[in-house]
Amino acid sequence: MRVKVIGGGLAGSECAYQLLKRGYDVDLYEMRGVKNTPCHSTDKLAELVCSNSLKAQSMDNASGLLKYELARLDSLILKCAYASDVPAGGALAVDRDKFSALIESRLREFGGFRLIREEVKEIDSSQPVVIATGPLTSDAMSECIAKLLGGDYLHFFDAVAPIVEADSIDYDKAFFAARYGKGDADYLNCAMNKEQYIEFRNQLVSAERAQLKDFEINVFERCMPIEIMAGRGEDTMRYGPLRPVGIRNPHSDERPYAVVQLRKENKEGSAYNIVGFQTNLKFGEQKRVFRLIPGLENAEFARYGVMHRNTFINAPRVLDASFATKKYPLVFFAGQMTGVEGYMESTLSGLIAGINLARRLEGKEDLIMPSTTVTGALQRHVSTIVDDYQPMNANFGVLPVLDRPPRDKKARKFKYSSRAVGDTERYLKDKEN
Repeated sequence: MRVKVIGGGLAGSECAYQLLKRGYDVDLYEMRGVKNTPCHSTDKLAELVCSNSLKAQSMDNASGLLKYELARLDSLILKCAYASDVPAGGALAVDRDKFSALIESRLREFGGFRLIREEVKEIDSSQPVVIATGPLTSDAMSECIAKLLGGDYLHFFDAVAPIVEADSIDYDKAFFAARYGKGDADYLNCAMNKEQYIEFRNQLVSAERAQLKDFEINVFERCMPIEIMAGRGEDTMRYGPLRPVGIRNPHSDERPYAVVQLRKENKEGSAYNIVGFQTNLKFGEQKRVFRLIPGLENAEFARYGVMHRNTFINAPRVLDASFATKKYPLVFFAGQMTGVEGYMESTLSGLIAGINLARRLEGKEDLIMPSTTVTGALQRHVSTIVDDYQPMNANFGVLPVLDRPPRDKKARKFKYSSRAVGDTERYLKDKEN
C-alpha cells in the first residue's frame, strides 16, 4: 500500500521512515524546491531552521529522557543526529548539511520511497495520509486544513506565557488565594511591595527582546506583550494582569502593591503558567527578569514565553492520542502543527503518527505510551481538551508528580527519568508479547 506524507521536515521525514520500515510505500511531498517559505533557506529534508542544537542529552533533563524514548522506538532522526554530531558540551548538536543529507539518503534506501516536489492543495480524507506541513504551512494548505477540520480549530500564532515547574516555587512567599476570599483559591499569588514592583518594571522594560521577522510583525496586533504593557506607564500592569485588588498576603497580613498570579497548567498541579505574561523577551532575559518575582527566585522554566508565527491546530478538539483525527481515522497530523514544540518533540509526533497509522492499517491497537513518559505525556497533551490550548515542549512539568519526590532537585529529576524508563520497558515488552 502507498501512503502520502505531506511535509518533509523532521516530523514528516521521521513518519516516512516508520512507515517504510514497516513495509509501506511512501510518497513524501515537500513544496520547497518549488515554493519556499519565509524561514527556510534550502530545499533539504529536515532542514533545521533555527539552532543546530537538539538540546540536552543527560537523563536529569526531560530532553535527555525524550532522546532515550526516541532511541527505544528506533527514531531515524535521532540516529542521523548522532551520526552527524558536532561538539556541544552536554547538548546534542549537528552539522546541518550532513544531518539533512543522511536523512534523505536513508529514506532513499527504501525502494518504495518517492520524494515529490509539489505544493499539496487538496486532502483526500478517504485515503491514509499524514499532514506534517509545519508552523509555516502555505496559505493553500491552511485552507485545506480549515476545510477538513473547521476553521475554528486552526490558529496562526503563538502568544504563550512562561510555564514554571511547581516544585521550584517558594511557597513560603507564594500563596493560594481568591479575590476578596470568594470562591475557590485556584490561583497561586506572588505579592510585590512598591519597591519590588518598581524594580521589576524597570528591568522588564529594559530587557532585551527577540527580533521578529517581517512576516510576523502584523500577527501580534491583537496581543500585547507584558514588556510593552509595562512600558506604557508605571501603573499599567497594576491595572491589568498584576491587579492587587481583593488580595491579602497571608504571610504578612498586608495588601500587596501588585500581584503576579499563576494558574495550574495541568490537573496534577505539577506546572503553573504566569497569567498574562505573554512576552517577546529573549529566553535568558525571561529567566533573569521573572526570577525577580517574589517566590520565583529559583524558578525552573518548563517552557519560556513565545510570540511567533506558528500555524497549529486546536489538537484536543480534533485529534486523539495516536495523532489521528477523530473524524477520519486514517488522517493523521504530526509536527508543530499538532501543538508540540521543539525539534525532538516534532520528531516524536512524526514517529508516533507513522507507527499508529501502520498499526491501524494492520488492524492493531494504537501505541499510546504511559503518561509517566515524555512521549505519553505529549500524546495526552495533544488529546486532552482544555479551554486555552497552547503548544508544549518536553519538560518534567508535563509528567505526573512523583509519590515521594526527593528534596534534591537533581535527584528528583533523575527519579522522573528512572520511573519513565521502567514504565517504557514494561509497556514495550507487553506490546511485543
